This record gives sequence, C-alpha cells and structure tokens, in this order.
Amino acid sequence: MIADVVIAGGGPNGLMLATELGLAGVRPVVLERLPERTTENRANGLVGQVVRMLDRRGLYERLSGSTEPPKPAPGFVFGALPLNLSVLDDNSLYMLQVPQLRVQQILEERAVELGAEIRHGHEITGLSQQDDAVTIEVEGPDGPYRMQARYLVGADGGRSVTRKLAGIDFPGVTRDSTVSLSLHATVPGAMVDPATGGLNVPGYGPVPQFMHHRTERGLFVYAPFPGKPPIITTIEWPEDTPGEEELPTVAELRASIGRVLGVDVPLGEPEGEGPFLRRRLIGGNTRIAERFRDRRVLLLGDAAHVHSAIGGPGLNLGLQDAINLGWKLAAEIHGWAPPGLLDTYDTERRPASERVVMHTQAQSALIAPGGEVTELRKLFTELLGDPRTVKHLTDTMSGADIRYDPGSAAHPLVGRWAPDLENETIRLAELTRDARPLLLDLTKDGSLKGEARGWSDRVDVVRAQLDDAPATALLLRPDGYVAWASDSPEPDAVERADLRAALARWFGAPIAM
Repeated sequence: MIADVVIAGGGPNGLMLATELGLAGVRPVVLERLPERTTENRANGLVGQVVRMLDRRGLYERLSGSTEPPKPAPGFVFGALPLNLSVLDDNSLYMLQVPQLRVQQILEERAVELGAEIRHGHEITGLSQQDDAVTIEVEGPDGPYRMQARYLVGADGGRSVTRKLAGIDFPGVTRDSTVSLSLHATVPGAMVDPATGGLNVPGYGPVPQFMHHRTERGLFVYAPFPGKPPIITTIEWPEDTPGEEELPTVAELRASIGRVLGVDVPLGEPEGEGPFLRRRLIGGNTRIAERFRDRRVLLLGDAAHVHSAIGGPGLNLGLQDAINLGWKLAAEIHGWAPPGLLDTYDTERRPASERVVMHTQAQSALIAPGGEVTELRKLFTELLGDPRTVKHLTDTMSGADIRYDPGSAAHPLVGRWAPDLENETIRLAELTRDARPLLLDLTKDGSLKGEARGWSDRVDVVRAQLDDAPATALLLRPDGYVAWASDSPEPDAVERADLRAALARWFGAPIAM
C-alpha cells in the first residue's frame, strides 16, 4: 500500500503539517527517530503571526487555557533594544508563553485525532524517487523495512537526513565566535524585584525579566517562567571557543555572569521536579536550502532553513511553512490542484525565510560587544522613537510584512494575511477551523455565492454583515491569506470575473454543473 504522505520528523513542524493534512482529509504517516517524545524543551513561547493562526485552527485555547482570543503584546525587543508597542495603532506582534514540549504534545494529540499515524523509533535511511512515488528505506525497532509514499516531507531538523538523501544543498555560513550557556538555576530571593519580576543586582543595578540585556562584554537574560526555576542565559564572545558542546554547570554559568555583568551573582542548583535545562551552544549556522522541493520530496522548518534564535522566530517560521504546504499538498493528493500550485510553496516561503535570516543577523550584530556597536545602538534607540520604525520592525519580526504574489489583483489586501474580523455574530477565527478555502460575502445582496458554485466541493461560502470591515468580500486561502477582495457593495461583472479567476488560480478547475 502506498501512503499519500510520509513526514520525516515528529517535532512541532512535522506535527503541524500532519494536522493540516488531517483537516484536509489526508492521513499521513509520521516517522520520528526518537523512541518516545523528547523531554528536552527547546523554546518557551510562540512569537508572531503563528499565534493568531493557531487561534484560527482552534488550538490557541488548548495551548493557553483561555477562551479569550489572543491579544497583541505590549512590548518586545529587537537586538536587545526595547520596543514600546503601545505606540502602534495596529500591533501585529502576538506572543504566547508556552513550552515547546506543550506545543508538541497538543499538536501530536490533534494530529492523531485527525487520523495521523505516528511511528516512534523509526528513522529514514534511504530514498529513491520514481515518477509517481518515493521509495523510502526505514530503520525501525523491529529492523529495516521499505515503504512508498506519493510525497515525502522532511521536517527532520537542521541536520535533515531527508535533505541530504535528496541531494539538496544547504548553502550558508557557520560561525563559532560565540558561546551561549542556558541553565535552570536559582537566584537569591532578595535580588528579585517583586514589582517588576526582574532582578536588582547589587553593584550593577536592575535587569528586567525576559529581556536580552547587553553589556560591553556579553549578553544576559533572566527568564522566570512559571512553575520552574528561572532560565538564565549568557552569551559571550571569547577569544578561544571550546571545541565540544559539553553540558555546562551552574558554577560555569556563575563565572560567565561575572564576566558579562562585572559582578558576582550567587546561583543555586534548580529545585523541584525536572528535567532541567543545561545547554551550551557554540556559534551557530545561517543556511537556507537550495530548493524546498525536489520532485516528490519537500522540506520544511529547520530542514529548509536555520538561523539565530534571537527574537524567537523559529516556530513562527516553521509552523507557517507547514500551514502553507499542507493545503497545497492535500490539493495534489485529491486531484484538484491547479498546475504549479505545489511550486508556490518554495516561491512563497523562501522569501519569508530570507527575511528571518535578515532580521536575526541584524539583531545579532546589535548585541555584539564593542564601542562601535554601542554607538550603533544609540542611533537605533533614536530611530525607535519614531512609531513608523517600531511598526516596520514589529511587522518584520511577526511576519505581517509578508505579501505573497497578488497576480494581477489591485486590491491591497490580496496576498496579505487576512485581517481579524469580529462582531457579535461572526468571528473569522471560528470560520477557519476546518482549514477550507472560504469566500466571505459581506455585500448588500449576498449574491457572490453563485460565482463560487463550481467550487462548492472545496470552497465554503459565508454571508454576513459586518460594519467597518476592510472589504465587502474576501476570498481566503486555507492558510489565512487573501486570494481576492472587493470594496464594492455590489461587485460588477469585471470583479465577479476576477473572483472566478482567483478561484481557478488557487483552487483548480470548477466542477461540471
């Protein structure tokens, strides 16, 4: 039996893809090399558009425990410089403090609910492509075996075996100039400021919580997440870097803090139930795959791109890769995809990854030691006094600046993320839970349903009345981006023809009526 889709990698990105495919009626097989779910927590929150996207899939409530919709963050940082987001009328940066392990758990549960088969302890060891399938060699708990799939998706991380076996190059740069230590540790209670939650370090001064705090000698972060000892991180630029990423000790972290802050901060071993974080990272990689698709093999997440973690962009980028790819892959499986649809995965997500590389490298430059960097930071601080600069950086970090190719459409919303629409009778996030294309008809006569009749098997039509809406009609792709829009109370024949063209461009040929 040939599987429709095999996903190599059972981390958040692979599981998000499995969920999206499940919503579209495709039952993928997920191959995860680890024998059981990892206990290593690699991130502690979500930042950017993906928070609202998870709300549009009904997953935000599961992750946050709140029935309230997400709200934009009041502040953030760029290159360890504070961003006052309260100056923005339209703040696109959303945050959700939730451990990556919890994200992975919820996504795995949802993927299984929707029919995904998850095989732990199964690792890809080889592949070959045919015209209509991929043959995959797998090493499992009971020995090697072979399986076939119509498509194989590599979501197996920065050292992706899938990418290597497919012969896809991974150009970029590797640097070894930094050493980062991150550990759960305790600090003296007298240092914690009860008003701010940050630290008052004797001989140094205040250090805010959850913020990158730069000195001329390095970077310091104090992150007191609830339910665990705080995570304390330092980054230094030593003259000589160690060759091995051995697990660091609390004593090493204390010594590093002394060098970065110039004062001693007594640290204790973490208390309570583990597991506890102990991580040393030497340098880092910035790389983007030469191509995200090679015939029937595709890459997403870290398998397609790696970059600095500063600003927390990784899951925002990778999960949106999965959401972009899922509906397009399902369209191919179900046979209604228009020509070239699957190729738009690369043309749309590559620019998104390039912008993440750009802003993370810029932030890395801003946190480096040295007098020249200090002067650069002074200039940036002046620029951040202008709300337009804050808006530009916020949209860049959240991903709200992305506009996919609008084609010939003139409406400014086409290619953009669909704005949140809500009143007492309608909430867009509740209309997109099943990941189907959606025509939202807000016109006076609600007559656009007839234009979508030929796509009724794959496009939902909802008629509603909404005051102060940014458009009178919106055609939305399953990933939340606008495929067509109108401002006319009663769209004319030309606009209706444009709507039908957009339906065909994204959702294939109409069915015979």
